[in-house]
Amino acid sequence: MMEHRKFGYIRVSSKDQNEGRQLEAMRKMGINERDIYLDKQSGKNFERANYQLLKRVIRKGDILYIHSLDRFGRNKEEILQEWNDLTKNIEADIVVLDMPLLDTTQYKDSMGTFIADLVLQILSWMAEEERERIRKRQREGIDIALKNGVTFGRPKATTTEEFIEVYRRWKAGELSAVKSMEELGIKKTTFYKLVRKFENQHSQN
Repeated sequence: MMEHRKFGYIRVSSKDQNEGRQLEAMRKMGINERDIYLDKQSGKNFERANYQLLKRVIRKGDILYIHSLDRFGRNKEEILQEWNDLTKNIEADIVVLDMPLLDTTQYKDSMGTFIADLVLQILSWMAEEERERIRKRQREGIDIALKNGVTFGRPKATTTEEFIEVYRRWKAGELSAVKSMEELGIKKTTFYKLVRKFENQHSQN
């Protein structure tokens, strides 16, 4: 009789996230490193190389572990579609580590399937709602900023009154350079560019 395999699927967004925590959780479940599939990209759809590879090797009765639903995907319809494809068509099991209700190995009856489907619907709906809220907030933030005359893109380095005040405190030894940059909300290169500009102007006066 063929032995069922355990697989792990990890997704982190390309820029900022570290897969260490998810990897550790998979190892604790006794999943072999070679059976852990990792994608470093956005979860907006399932066109991810390693996820597609995993789908080609997973068989009936195998178990797929994912850390949390948002690591699996971001789009409600697609999450449901993939979940059904894996559990109903391929007939594999899925275990969501941070959501004990989403563990198809626990439920082999129709009630279990119903619970899993329900939880999935609610969670993916919440994820979608949250994304919409974030989008709306960003949009509103940009609109307000534009109304207040904020320009987006690279700020022009100008010696404002605020800069002159911070500059004097920095020169007097009251503020460190790092603190000065923090107060002005500018990067190191911009800070020193402004210092040079300001000092040049004043040495000519």
